[in-house]
Amino acid sequence: MPAADLKSKQPHPLHRSNGFVVLTPSLLTMGANHVISRLIGYDPKPGKPFPLDKLFYKQELIEVKSEINRTIKSGQPKIKLKAELLYNGGSKSLCSYSVYPLFKSTRIVTGVILCFEKIQKQIHLPETAEFHHSFKNIIGKSEKMQRLFTMLPDIAESDANVLICGESGTGKDLFAETIHTHSLRSKGPYIAVNCATFAESLIESELFGHEKSAFTGADRLKTGRFEMAGAGTLFLDEIGELKPELQVKLLRVLDQRKFERVGGTKPVLMEARIISATNKNLTEAITDKSFREDFYYRLRTVSLNLPPLREKKEDIPLLVNHFIKLFNKKYNKEIRSVDTKVMRFFQQYHFPGNVRELEQAMEHAYVFAKGPVIFLSSLPDFKEFNIAKPEPELKTTPKEIFFTSKKPDKEAILHALSLSNGRRQKAADLLSISRTSLWRLIKKLELE
Repeated sequence: MPAADLKSKQPHPLHRSNGFVVLTPSLLTMGANHVISRLIGYDPKPGKPFPLDKLFYKQELIEVKSEINRTIKSGQPKIKLKAELLYNGGSKSLCSYSVYPLFKSTRIVTGVILCFEKIQKQIHLPETAEFHHSFKNIIGKSEKMQRLFTMLPDIAESDANVLICGESGTGKDLFAETIHTHSLRSKGPYIAVNCATFAESLIESELFGHEKSAFTGADRLKTGRFEMAGAGTLFLDEIGELKPELQVKLLRVLDQRKFERVGGTKPVLMEARIISATNKNLTEAITDKSFREDFYYRLRTVSLNLPPLREKKEDIPLLVNHFIKLFNKKYNKEIRSVDTKVMRFFQQYHFPGNVRELEQAMEHAYVFAKGPVIFLSSLPDFKEFNIAKPEPELKTTPKEIFFTSKKPDKEAILHALSLSNGRRQKAADLLSISRTSLWRLIKKLELE
């Protein structure tokens, strides 16, 4: 049972209308009621790992596990936290959940009761919903991305060093910040350092800090990034750019968990978790002696390999929709979609800059788009694809498309509006109809 000294105003976790499960600190099932059995579709077996992933989708799961760990460490209950609860069968419900500690007489926490309360109306989620293909701000339905999403909760829960590998623009910094945000260190600082942006003579001072008068120009004590990170997370981006001499010093810090400021003799404790990232092939760098093998293995207790966009093209429509929502808000526009030719181009393009390049292409298009649809003419130059700015090319004119359709054709109207930069009289002339007729069609087809 929960601690007897819990304040009486707290709701009793074992109320019969609540779903609850009793868990060990390692999340093995000790017991559960029929409500939980109904939610996950079967009776959880005592002594077996409880399938939290059956109750929470990925972006909720990591937060729930973090709250359970906090309760186990602190002995303090967590009351009425909000979450989206998954039901067996593909629907979700808004709910609140609480985590209550179980104590021995010695006040040692021996487990927790995870209790679900105030379940509200269910909302069906189709398989194509973005909810099923994202982890916070990281989006992807491809098999490679889903595999990464599965790994993230366990990585965030741990305190292991993480090495994130991937080409430029794949979102290494986003993964690093997500791991920190959902870790037990989330209340501590998140300090990011791009190792490629500092001069070789300054990087040591930036990382470790320096004492006053340590060198010419050092007129005051400077706190380094290791010290600033405290008990939080230090993200070392472009770690492959460090010279071997500095790699040796960082290796010593990782091994000894302490360092000295430049020009100082007093050791400073290093408490931060290290997440590093690189777009280099470090195994090749080890072979050519530009990267130390012992340093590499010290950094990569856990490794994440982010796929380039060309290897997960099924994610492109999801990402495009995500950027449409993002830039509609930023630019106060009401873009609804991209033209089919734009999407076809995106699917064929190599994207050397990966997701970042796609994002920049979409933002460029927003600057020039006039109507509710983004056409090829609004895209930037893609020189890597051996083409200048692609122009919209229809086999027929807007007028021909319009008059050969049995019903007014949205594509023809939108294309005419694009060619006329949104000027309705010119668009009407292209379609050989009156401006009034065009206005009526725009209203009828809800193209405002």
